[in-house]
Amino acid sequence: MTEESTKAAETSAPGTEVFVAVDLGASSGRVMAAEVGPGTLRLREVHRFANRPVRTRGTLHWDVLGLYSDVLEGLRILGQEGARIAGIGIDSWAVDYGLLDADGELLGNPLHYRDARHGTAVDAVHAAVPPGELYAVGGLQHLPFNTVFQLTAARRSASFAQARTLLLVPDLLVYWLTGSVAAEVTNASTTGLLDVTSRRWSRPLLERLGLPAQLLPRLCEPGDMRGELTAGVLAETGLAGPVPVRAVGSHDTASAVAGVPATTEHFGYISCGTWSLVGVELDRPVLTEGSRAARFTNELGVDGTVRYLRNVMGLWLLQESQRTWASQGLPTDLDALLAAAGALPAGGPVVDCDDPRFLPPGDMPARIREVCRERGTELADGQAALVRCVLDSLALAYRDALDEAERLSARRIDVVHLVGGGARNELLCRLTADACGRPVVAGPVEAAALGNVLVQARAAGAVSGGLPELRALLARTQEVVRHEPRTAASARTAA
Repeated sequence: MTEESTKAAETSAPGTEVFVAVDLGASSGRVMAAEVGPGTLRLREVHRFANRPVRTRGTLHWDVLGLYSDVLEGLRILGQEGARIAGIGIDSWAVDYGLLDADGELLGNPLHYRDARHGTAVDAVHAAVPPGELYAVGGLQHLPFNTVFQLTAARRSASFAQARTLLLVPDLLVYWLTGSVAAEVTNASTTGLLDVTSRRWSRPLLERLGLPAQLLPRLCEPGDMRGELTAGVLAETGLAGPVPVRAVGSHDTASAVAGVPATTEHFGYISCGTWSLVGVELDRPVLTEGSRAARFTNELGVDGTVRYLRNVMGLWLLQESQRTWASQGLPTDLDALLAAAGALPAGGPVVDCDDPRFLPPGDMPARIREVCRERGTELADGQAALVRCVLDSLALAYRDALDEAERLSARRIDVVHLVGGGARNELLCRLTADACGRPVVAGPVEAAALGNVLVQARAAGAVSGGLPELRALLARTQEVVRHEPRTAASARTAA
């Protein structure tokens, strides 16, 4: 954002209100402020911070107290500006949770979904509830870190024995801000414990798994009032109360999909960050065996929708490669790496982005080269070849996911909206358009924050309408870049 646009964003337009989005991704977080009103949607960054996991005694944790401190810092900056805030909403990554004891105190930092222990419970869960039955209830793509596996793995721990309440990460932060205990339904749908058809906790499933139903709080929907900032938070941040806190699509992908500036219902989406979530928006879940076999998930969205998608490993492959190169003293400037990768010819080696070897942190370049050798292809030396391999592999994974989503859901895809951090990656967007044989509309980068504030603003009466009307406002106010496929007729068969 330029200095001029920042100043413009700080000048309130008549009839607008200021809403705050706390948007937490797997590698960074941000506090964003938006002016929202009829015909107006202007977003600015207030505070951005790293989200760094911490390993202790071999276990990978989230530093959730550090994240909460940064959320308060963002609110403190707004307090110092004298901002009058009409609402706050929080979204984050999925599946991970904190446990509260009988006094409402946190029982240790939440475990990171990349911690290896979660996968040890997969066999036990499937012995109690076979995979097909699990899918028929929750509709989730099998991922070894889904909350259902995490809870089963933790069931015999001392902290689990003391636990009285489970709160997913955004609900935990809302609890600290307001004292309100609830589970927002879009994120709850990623646990594997929710009935995706009824949008309620599945008590029969909990009983079969031997998990206590009383651990799970009441459910709420995007737009519901969660409470107000406590007196202590107001004092710490300098904000003038009352400040409402509302439920939004608290899974960041739910907010990102609400923030897609689509002008047609025939669109596919790629929410591209550390993970890539690739799919379509539906009115009802697809719970067929074919859908399960194709590794598609049915997660709940805003306004009763279903996010029918496949999880793809995403920019994690590139991010972790950059971390490895930095530790080796090699260049990590992304613009230079992408320029060099873009100069390479098409048709180089590719890998399966979802190879489980890519899930944990570590020497990603070495793993990618090993997988290439196993596939009988040799990856050329140098960083550019590896970057090109990652991006070509992602583009093909996106193509396959979108084609399968279209086939399994019977929802035609005419255009692909790529939102999130990956929208800045012009090479990835261009390769995706070529691979998919469809136009790719890149942007907005901050789709999750935009979807977050729009849900709040509608609940507060600052804007009105359903998702089509909210998206029309996005299309009028947000900058996007359209990438046409260069070889539309052949791209979908040649790669």
